[in-house]
Amino acid sequence: MLGSKRGGTTVAGGTTLVSRETTINGDLHFSGNLEIEGQVNGCVIAEAGKDAMVRVVAAGRVEGEIRAPVVMINGTVEGSVHAARHLELAPCARVSGDVFYNIVEMAAGAEINGRLLHRSEPETISEPARIAEPQLRVASGARTSARTQSSGDAPG
Repeated sequence: MLGSKRGGTTVAGGTTLVSRETTINGDLHFSGNLEIEGQVNGCVIAEAGKDAMVRVVAAGRVEGEIRAPVVMINGTVEGSVHAARHLELAPCARVSGDVFYNIVEMAAGAEINGRLLHRSEPETISEPARIAEPQLRVASGARTSARTQSSGDAPG
């Protein structure tokens, strides 16, 4: 998980840091590693066809969608998260939006307010979503709040 001493997930390329006390207003397109300690008001999008990782640390905040092969969250995200390969939610992670994942790790204390939607095949960043039945293994004590939609539940 985030901050653990074991060999973590890394990708080739440079690292971009959005430091504390920094606010970015607008979409952020990147390749390589992106570390968010400050705030991004807009979408965070990995360059298509590139290996990329975005990490939102405990004080970090994203108000917009995240799209990347590898996503690690220990801060706050208000928007959908699309992790094409791997998603890691640390104990302080707070996500308000739908979460699309292939593989997910979720620590006790992480919170998702939205739908968890499993993708059986990793997608490329620019591909439209193919949604399968949600599948999630949650660590003991982790909280989730999932919304479900059914055509039979429409008010009449």
